Amino acid sequence: MSWERNIVLKSPAEIKLMKEAGHINAMALEEVRKNIRAGMSTAKLDQIAEQVIRDHGATPAFLGYPGPYPYPATLNTSINEELVHGLPGKRELREGDIFSVDCGTIWQGFVADSAFTVGIGEISAEAQKLIDVTKESLRLGIEKMRPGNHVGDVSAAIQEYVEGHGYHVPREYSGHGVGREMHEGPQVPNYGLAGQGLVLRPGITIALEPMVLVGTHRTRVLLDQWTVASADGSLTAHFEHSVAVTEGDPLILTQ
Repeated sequence: MSWERNIVLKSPAEIKLMKEAGHINAMALEEVRKNIRAGMSTAKLDQIAEQVIRDHGATPAFLGYPGPYPYPATLNTSINEELVHGLPGKRELREGDIFSVDCGTIWQGFVADSAFTVGIGEISAEAQKLIDVTKESLRLGIEKMRPGNHVGDVSAAIQEYVEGHGYHVPREYSGHGVGREMHEGPQVPNYGLAGQGLVLRPGITIALEPMVLVGTHRTRVLLDQWTVASADGSLTAHFEHSVAVTEGDPLILTQ
């Protein structure tokens, strides 16, 4: 994909539809969050999310998404060293795990995409710090999504905060534009140089998603051909919101 050529500016009416999609997506993730506990299978959580999305007349965005084979689920469910794209299945959550959930919804032709990471029961201080740093890096990145700023300003804000706490961001996976397609331009890496890259302007909508690893920036793809994990088996975390650039403050579409 030529990311910079695949940028679609959204009208206020289209951004309104994206916010509606984002609201449904947020409700699905909130229902998942309520059911997260030790002993719960990731497949059951996937069913819960799909039910919420379909009950609101929307469609799961990830289900059937092209890849090594069509993606078979509504959620990405990634545990501990698994960074993104984890497949739901029989695996049950355990006390002390950290669990990342990513969900996408299509409503009236527009995609919403967001994610969070949470601890299961009592988790280590290091795991909690990782979650807190990742969440805050998303907030700092969103704050840079203002007209006249560059994509590099967003990327650099995330990278500087994450690496300032001794953690790492992957090089192969990034945030991305979102709209009628799951992946549009611009590409928004979690590393970069301030003042570089595309100039942001109102109507650009981005799924901004810091992905953070404890031990290394390197990743590996597991045998299921979807799940991405840290190369060294260290813990990972992931937060994401779909966000619109406006004339003023950034507008989070997936609250």
